[in-house]
Amino acid sequence: MNPAPTTPDELLTATARECLAVLGKGAGQDWSRPAGDLDWSCRTTLDHLALGLVGYAGLLVARPADRYVTLFASLDPQAPVAACLEGVGIAATLLATTVRSTPADARAWHPWGHSDITGFAAMGVVELAVHTYDITRTLGLNWTPPDAPSAAAVARLFPEAPSGHGPAETLLWCVGRVALPGLPRRTGWQWDGTLRGAQEEGTGAQRPAAVPSST
Repeated sequence: MNPAPTTPDELLTATARECLAVLGKGAGQDWSRPAGDLDWSCRTTLDHLALGLVGYAGLLVARPADRYVTLFASLDPQAPVAACLEGVGIAATLLATTVRSTPADARAWHPWGHSDITGFAAMGVVELAVHTYDITRTLGLNWTPPDAPSAAAVARLFPEAPSGHGPAETLLWCVGRVALPGLPRRTGWQWDGTLRGAQEEGTGAQRPAAVPSST
């Protein structure tokens, strides 16, 4: 039995493995349908995942101060879904490897706050978990994000998250996918990638203003 994932790159890798496994079960279905409540199709959502995961790796490599990197990843539009899932897995591995090899004190720009390796790994977890949830809703696959990566992502990126709920349900509430008891479904959200408390001292990081999100 493998030990439970604990480090940022391990949590990201475990999330990717579980997400790709469940998505693979629906690879033969119609992926031209909208992914959950998104305007994107299930297939287009895979493009978004590949773009985001590679982009986060690029930000950690280049560490720009005030802009996104110029590298953009895409999936072959003619490739079958199973091959596209392989591409998303490659993108997740690139990010996990970059997180593992980048110094802990490195900082990189993101429009939702300058962040570190833990922050970018958590962003990758959110992208994978939330969009897998979107797609599985359309494909009729009963799935919720894994608890350990969800808890880590919420703790790192959503300081406003409510307590007293399961990790997966809390993550899905934070990103506007579900309601919680006593808390309506959010219509606008974003994460806060900046470092907080003792970690934030001396970094000069600026917290982003909250805006509605369509992610």
